[in-house]
Amino acid sequence: MKGEVNFEIQQAIDSLREVFDFDFVSIALVQSAADQFVLTWQYVSGNLNNRYKRIVLHSGKGVAGRVFKTGKPMLIPSVKTELEPNDLFNYPIIVSEQLQSVCAVPLWKDARVVGVLMVGFRGEGRLTEVLIHDFQQSIDPSFGPYFTRELVEE
Repeated sequence: MKGEVNFEIQQAIDSLREVFDFDFVSIALVQSAADQFVLTWQYVSGNLNNRYKRIVLHSGKGVAGRVFKTGKPMLIPSVKTELEPNDLFNYPIIVSEQLQSVCAVPLWKDARVVGVLMVGFRGEGRLTEVLIHDFQQSIDPSFGPYFTRELVEE
C-alpha cells in the first residue's frame, strides 16, 4: 500500500479490512462548499447500507469532523462507555453502521488535513492496543497519496 504509483483507494481499504479483520473501513474527504469545508464519506468497505452517502460533516462534528479539526487521531474503544446515548446523533456513521469501536486518523497532504481514514468493529472489545499499533504501523508514514502524520520540515 505504501508508495504505490497507481494507488487505488478502494482496493487499499478493502485490503485493510481483510488484513486486520475490521468490520468497516472508510475514508472521508474534504469538499469545499460555499466558503466552508465539509467532509463526506467517499470510500467505504464493509458497509451495511448506503446511508454514508448522505452524511455531510462540518469541522468539529462527528468522528471525521473532530479528526479534521484537531489533526489528531481519535480512538473510541467502546461506544457504549465513551459516548452518551443522547449524543450519538452527532456521530451518524457510528449509528448507521452500528459500530461499537472506532479508530480514525487524519490524512495529510501539503501540510493540511484533507481527509480521515476510519476503521471500526461492530462487536465489543475487538479494538485492542496491539491491533491499533499494528494498523498504525501499516499506514505509517503514508497511505497512498496521503501522509498519516504531519511532516515537519527540519
